[in-house]
Amino acid sequence: MIMCRRATELMSQRLDRPLRWPERLSLRFHLSMCGACYQCNRQFELLHRSGEGFDPDRKVRDPASTQ
Repeated sequence: MIMCRRATELMSQRLDRPLRWPERLSLRFHLSMCGACYQCNRQFELLHRSGEGFDPDRKVRDPASTQ
């Protein structure tokens, strides 16, 4: 079984690239046994989903300039 540190690394890497099947299997097994990492994984997924619609080039108006 992988340790929590390795599980966290895999959670992060999974957002950037597809994991190989041994990595996926190890992570899935670890998440089924470790409640702390399970919650951490849910937070990673939430942060990833919330950032998907973010456009750094989008112009945002200054609310003070509209007065």
